[in-house]
Amino acid sequence: MKIYRVGGAVRDALLGLPVRDHDWVVVGATPEALAAEGYLPVGKDFPVFLHPTTREEYALARTERKTAQGYHGFAVHAAPDVTLEDDLARRDLTINAIAQDADGVLTDPYGGQRDIAARVLRHVTSAFAEDPVRILRVARFAARFTDFSVAPETMQLMRDMVAGGEVDALVPERVWQELARGLMERQPSRMFEVLRACGALQKLLPEVDASPPLMGMLDIAAQMEAPLPVRFACLAHGLSHELGKGLYQRLRVPTDCREIADVVAREHGNIQHSAEFNATALVRLLERCDAFRKPQRFADILLACECDARGRLGLYEQPYPQRQRLLAVLAAAQSVATHEVAAAAEAQGESGAQIGERVHAARVAAVAAVATLAAAHP
Repeated sequence: MKIYRVGGAVRDALLGLPVRDHDWVVVGATPEALAAEGYLPVGKDFPVFLHPTTREEYALARTERKTAQGYHGFAVHAAPDVTLEDDLARRDLTINAIAQDADGVLTDPYGGQRDIAARVLRHVTSAFAEDPVRILRVARFAARFTDFSVAPETMQLMRDMVAGGEVDALVPERVWQELARGLMERQPSRMFEVLRACGALQKLLPEVDASPPLMGMLDIAAQMEAPLPVRFACLAHGLSHELGKGLYQRLRVPTDCREIADVVAREHGNIQHSAEFNATALVRLLERCDAFRKPQRFADILLACECDARGRLGLYEQPYPQRQRLLAVLAAAQSVATHEVAAAAEAQGESGAQIGERVHAARVAAVAAVATLAAAHP
């Protein structure tokens, strides 16, 4: 039995990047042998074990044989006679098909180190075409490794996969999973460039293909280290209500992403021109954005609007005072002791909507005071 570190950990170490997760492959072993040494079996589709101390994943060397269309259609063979080279051959890209033993010696049968030096994303073997998820992975890696290009032969293989209907077998949950990960990479726009170049964007995200977003918005959001809901709002920003609704439903987009995208689409113009609003209009804006109940979400909405403004051509370095101003407006409105206003209203026999009107009026007064102070001390 011999153990190798494989995949992303080896790749990132060679690139001089921080190594966060370690994946291990075990050659020449059986499930019984690993269990006897205290490894905990956790794999459902193939033999994967957790190390008894580190809890890192150790997988038995395996091969995969295509049995049906889609990414579930595989027969897995894991046995002591499966070699390290056999296991590496089933991996997606050459840069992910490098192994390292306990002494630091690298096994690189498919030229991964060469492609790291050349900054190329290249498939390992023609078996790449058997798993449509790999198209999304290549696009995601292009967004992460921004100085890498997709090898021409790999791009052609991806085009052939799209033409052959492989991507049609992808389930929405898996598409969303890879899309969300790609949105969180360094330059998300590159993911969509790759997907469009191979024809997969029209198949997987027809709404985005039909109404291309301002990719600068996405990349500004990445530069500002925005959370996923903000980045998704930037992606969905250019979609009509109907297109957006179709995308949300088909991919089962999480509620937090969907809600921020909806509010940004509806209110970004008002937020952009909010400097022209009086105190009453500002409080109404806060209310429509549900800022009092969800102040952090409102902050994310403002961040998405800033990405929208700065992502437009020629405006990357422009200031966006609307964000800080509206946060200050919210803070002023939040300073109102609503329970005291409600108590005073109740003491005068008011209730329900009347109390709501009193609270609203108090918030308008608080915002007006801040606006007056800002005007006096620009």
